[in-house]
Amino acid sequence: MNKNFSTPHRRFNPLTGEWILVSPHRTQRPWQGKQEISAHQNKPKYDPDCYLCPGNVRANGEHNPAYTDTFVFENDFAALLKNIELQEMNETDFLKAEAVKGCCRVICFTPNHNQTLATMEVPAIKKVIDVWANEVDELGKEFKWVQVFENRGEIMGASNPHPHCQVWATSFLPNEIRKEEDNQKKYFEKNKSVLLKDYLEYELKARERIIVEHDEWVCLVPFWAVWPFETMVLPKRTIKRIIDLSEQEKVSLAEALKKLLVKYDNLFQTSFPYTMGFHFAPMDNEDYDHWQTHIHFYPPLLRSATVKKFMVGFEMLSEAQRDITPEIAAQRLRDLPEEHYLGIGK
Repeated sequence: MNKNFSTPHRRFNPLTGEWILVSPHRTQRPWQGKQEISAHQNKPKYDPDCYLCPGNVRANGEHNPAYTDTFVFENDFAALLKNIELQEMNETDFLKAEAVKGCCRVICFTPNHNQTLATMEVPAIKKVIDVWANEVDELGKEFKWVQVFENRGEIMGASNPHPHCQVWATSFLPNEIRKEEDNQKKYFEKNKSVLLKDYLEYELKARERIIVEHDEWVCLVPFWAVWPFETMVLPKRTIKRIIDLSEQEKVSLAEALKKLLVKYDNLFQTSFPYTMGFHFAPMDNEDYDHWQTHIHFYPPLLRSATVKKFMVGFEMLSEAQRDITPEIAAQRLRDLPEEHYLGIGK
């Protein structure tokens, strides 16, 4: 393959076993498509109409406490429920269903309505990481999978602008986790080593797609990235789960996330939208020596603060496709300053 990757080619994702079409020559095409309205960024520190601000009443009538750092509560409109009777439906090869149990929680990062992880200080981000680990530890004692994720920004479907994320615990392994489980296991059985550990070692030598290298963590654009400025955050040592992080690794992760998210905001000088999520080994008692904890960031923005990539047409019906190469995306992010363009959250 041409090292410059200037002509159409496909890239393989070893985590999912799927391919992506890359078409670098299409970056020159004119854009007359959809442009989103950029959200107004001058939000107040406290919003009396916000369901998540301290002391306010949520949609179900409950009052939030006057919390001062993080706040966790059971989702008022949970997609999964704990107390149901498990049933199955298996009438034919094409009519199958099963009941599932689960738990959904919301984590408010901070009482300040006008902050994001990018503008919070490192010690405050460290507190959020502590809560993530605590929630995973607690829910993992009851459920096989625990998904920590954040939808940031209206463009990503966030129903509330207050800085928060969600934790969903399930009695089953979701589709994306099943794919990563199967492919990491196959790689481990073949090579007697951990896929993402080996991949990171390669990237640290190549240094083409690395954005931020910190003491214990590396932020990079994966070779097989689908979204224009998609990134992955990886630890330098093999870590099965977020609950296995040392205190120093949590601090280092907070610092690495801060640097990455400030660069995201600086890219188009906007509060950068994304979906972020942790992937780590399932929480049952099986052997998961093939797993490596990692964090996915999937941002939709393509050309500016108001132009996003759409997964439609060929991508919905055939295969994911991107124009800007991961190498160019990584270079653009890497070259951005680590001080927020608004001069906040230093």
